[in-house]
Amino acid sequence: MSERLQQLIGFLAESPSDPFLKYALATEYLKLGQVDNALRYYEELLDKHPDYVGTYYHLAKLYEALERKADAIAVYEKGMQAAESKRDLHALSELRAAFHAATSMEDGDDE
Repeated sequence: MSERLQQLIGFLAESPSDPFLKYALATEYLKLGQVDNALRYYEELLDKHPDYVGTYYHLAKLYEALERKADAIAVYEKGMQAAESKRDLHALSELRAAFHAATSMEDGDDE
């Protein structure tokens, strides 16, 4: 286990409801190639902290990598709604671009 991962787990034990720590932990697991753990934390974030906008892009990209395009598109759509409600224009722009790329790839699959 990496030192950073151990630190994040310790921090999360002290502050179990901190969405940033869950996000950081998911990202660290992904970096270490532990996809199942990353997926679990990203999905938990969306369930318990749907206003944590940064999660949507990364979870959707992970779904795309796992060839779960329908799930990715649904997460992009929810993320765009969350970004709009928080008036996070940067995140909204990134989510829209990723959504359009994902949906155009989906359209291309039918050809």
